[in-house]
Amino acid sequence: MEQKEIKLIKLERKQHRGQRVLLLRYNYDETLKGLSKSIGCKWSQTNKSWYLPDTPENIKKLFVHFKNKARLDISALHLANIKQSDTPVPNVKIWKKSAPKVMSELPPEYKALLERKRYSPNTVKAYCSLFGQFLQFYKGIHPDELTEKDIRKYQDYLVKKRKVSINTQNQAINAIKFYYEKVKGGQRKVYYIERPRTPKTLPKIISEQEVVRILENTHNIKHRAIIALLYSSGMRVGEVINLRISDVSFDKDIIFIRGAKGKKDRITLLSAHLKTMLHDYLLVYKPNYWLFEGPNRKRYTSGSINKLIKKSCQLAGIKQKVSSHTFRHSFATHLLEKGVDLRYIQSLLGHSSSKTTEIYTYVSRNSLAKIKSPLDAILEDKALINNKHKDK
Repeated sequence: MEQKEIKLIKLERKQHRGQRVLLLRYNYDETLKGLSKSIGCKWSQTNKSWYLPDTPENIKKLFVHFKNKARLDISALHLANIKQSDTPVPNVKIWKKSAPKVMSELPPEYKALLERKRYSPNTVKAYCSLFGQFLQFYKGIHPDELTEKDIRKYQDYLVKKRKVSINTQNQAINAIKFYYEKVKGGQRKVYYIERPRTPKTLPKIISEQEVVRILENTHNIKHRAIIALLYSSGMRVGEVINLRISDVSFDKDIIFIRGAKGKKDRITLLSAHLKTMLHDYLLVYKPNYWLFEGPNRKRYTSGSINKLIKKSCQLAGIKQKVSSHTFRHSFATHLLEKGVDLRYIQSLLGHSSSKTTEIYTYVSRNSLAKIKSPLDAILEDKALINNKHKDK
């Protein structure tokens, strides 16, 4: 009998998106691909490989999962206490009381507390990535041994070396503070870190005519419904992808938004034209649970939405960079220009403070149209004076 060929998977360690990961290197094989996906591996286009977070638990999981299906080559991992055998389950722990205070991996309680406090999946992902980068910067030193001076040094590195945006800098500060103040229970004043001054930037909007052109150049009924929903309701992209079919009340002409930013529920408008689009879309696509679903009935992603917006804008000949949030800004500005009270717009957008909503008064054309330039005023007065002299 011909002996069955044993497939080989080589494990490698690498830094990927601010996190230490285990890469699974093997020749293309549909069976191994399916097994990788079923264990929760993600595909890295950069590394051309499937990967998992680099934790002892995941190493154990890989050995168990691929037992009798593939041979794992761990020579690149340099783990002396892991040996392959007939039943290879390495006995490795993340924390040991006798271990020196050295850390290069994310503390397990960090992510656990974020999830326990019901932070959004995007925030959990961002905080873990940013705090992981902080740990990597001080690789070999336990974060409990770091001082406020060390944290400031890392902040200088972000600003001067990496030249990150102000938003990224602020989020990195929040991720670090979460560990010291929440996970370790430190006092806020002890771990105080200065924040950068945030520039007062005006929201970028598009005109009503440009909205029409984008919709006319969106030929897929599902994509057109998504763009129409973003503009007609003023919803955030995260709120759109979290919509369930049951959240749309066709009878009451409202959309119910659950657990929006700040864990607040609210309602927004269901446009008459959007209602028709959604009816047509539901008949064609027949989603199962989420209003907009991707492959395998999973929630649509914000990345996919921004890609379809980019494509439609290119077809519409719009040069300005347009994102999902541009439609939210345009929704608010156009309502303001039509005379809708700012308080109603604030409620529809889900803003806690009216000051946040007031920024749209700065980009409203109607607000600017009411103001007369001083140049026009003095020239008109001069023309009036000249006409009086001529009459005499």
